[in-house]
Amino acid sequence: MPLENNLRIIMAQKRIDNITELISITGLSRNALNKLWHNKELESAKLGTLMVICDKLDIPLSSLVEYIPEEKK
Repeated sequence: MPLENNLRIIMAQKRIDNITELISITGLSRNALNKLWHNKELESAKLGTLMVICDKLDIPLSSLVEYIPEEKK
């Protein structure tokens, strides 16, 4: 599934220096945030996790995760 994760970009825009700081802001586990940071298993990320990040960083979900449709052949 073609999903794009913009966590690193958003962190830079919000001047969040590292995962430890993001953990402090969101209260989420390092494991959950590392998966997003490394863009691993994005399709299986919990919606609740994404919503917490959006709420704490005051961003819409569409800014954090973007669906890019595959080109039809």
